[in-house]
Amino acid sequence: MSRARAGYEGVAVAVPVTVPYTTHSEHSVHWWIAKALQMLCNDAGITKDQIDGLSLASFTLAPDGPVAVAQHLGLELRWIDGIALGGASSVVGLRHAARAVQSGDANIIACIGADINRPGAFRDLVTSFSRFSQDAAYPYGAAGPNGSFALLTDHYMRTYGARAEDFGKLAVSQRENASANPIALLRKPMSLQDYLDSRPIADPIRLLDCVMPCAGAEAYLVMHEDTAKELGLPYAQLASAIERHNAFSQDPIQFRGGWQVDSEELWGMAGMEHSDIDVVQTYDDYPVISMMQFEDLGFCAKGEGPQFVREHTFTTDGSFPHNTSGGQLSTGQAGAAGGHLGTVEALRQVLGRSLGNQVADAQTALVSGFGMINYDRGLCSAAAILTQGAH
Repeated sequence: MSRARAGYEGVAVAVPVTVPYTTHSEHSVHWWIAKALQMLCNDAGITKDQIDGLSLASFTLAPDGPVAVAQHLGLELRWIDGIALGGASSVVGLRHAARAVQSGDANIIACIGADINRPGAFRDLVTSFSRFSQDAAYPYGAAGPNGSFALLTDHYMRTYGARAEDFGKLAVSQRENASANPIALLRKPMSLQDYLDSRPIADPIRLLDCVMPCAGAEAYLVMHEDTAKELGLPYAQLASAIERHNAFSQDPIQFRGGWQVDSEELWGMAGMEHSDIDVVQTYDDYPVISMMQFEDLGFCAKGEGPQFVREHTFTTDGSFPHNTSGGQLSTGQAGAAGGHLGTVEALRQVLGRSLGNQVADAQTALVSGFGMINYDRGLCSAAAILTQGAH
C-alpha cells in the first residue's frame, strides 16, 4: 500500500562549488574531498566545526569510507551517509540530507562527490562493473557500461525510431553549452557531422556518445532555511524529490526507468506542471538515457523522445535548456562527482550564478540521477526539483 510522503518544507540548498576538473590527478581522492570542503566553508563563511553532517559519494575512496574521511579532515559529526549509487548518488544524498535537517539530526550537511582518474582505473572499473551488474552478459565478454548501453540504444532506436542524429543533437547542444563553461574539459566546437564521424565504440554507440573519465569534485550544503538566513546565504528550496531502485525488473531490456513510477509524486509534491520548469539537468553518461528521462519524467510520452528532441534546441538561450554546464558529455565524468554535476549546476542556475551562460529568469530546475546500470534495468534512479529561494 502506497502512502503520500511529506514534503521538504524548510529545507535550503546552498553554496554550489566545483573543484576544477583535470584529466588525471596527481592527488589522492582525499585531497579532492578536502578541497571541496574548504571551498564550501570559504564560500559559506563558516568553519568546518559548524558542519555536523556529511554525505559522501566516491568510487575511488575505497578502502576508506566516510568515517575515515571525517577522521582525516577533523570533522566531528552527528550524521553521516555514504552513498554508493553511481549517478543517482547526489539526488539521493540530497533527499536523505533534507530529511536529516527536517528531523533535527543535523544542522549543516556537506554533500560531496569526488573521484580521481588514476592509471588503471578504467580497467578496474570495467572488471568490477561487469561482474557486479552483468550476470547474464559477462560470460559472453560484455565489458562495462558501453556494452549495456549499446544494447539499450539499439533497442530504443529500433522500437521508437530514434536516429543517430537525434542523439547527436543532444551531444552537440551540450558542447555548445560547455563552450562558455570555464571548468568544462571539452569546449572545442563540435558539429553534428563531427558526432556522426566519430569512431564506433560498441555499435551503435560512437565515441562522442561517451563521457570522458576525469578527476574532480562537486559539492553543496543542505541546511534549514532559518540557518541559511542567519548566515546570509543565497539558497534554493527543495520542492520535491523521489528515488526508486530496481524498477521494472521484468523488462527484457531497459527502455524505461524508476522515474516513471514516481513521476506523479514528484510533480504533485512540488505543486508544479512541466511547463513551470526553467532548466533541466539529466544524468547523461550516454544520450539515450537523457532521452528516456525526458519521457519517464513526463516531458513527453514514452516513445516520443526522438520527436521531443527534434522540436527543441536544448541550449541555454533556446528552448528547453538542458545540461546547461555541458553535462558529463562535455564537462567530463569525475566518477561519482558526475552525478553531483547536475545538482550543482541546477543550484547555480536558480541562484543566478552559473559559471557559464545563465538561463534568463531561471527560477526552477529539475535534476535527475541514474546509476548502477544493468542491461535490463537501471538499478537506481532519482529526481528533485529546486526552486529559487533567497538570492
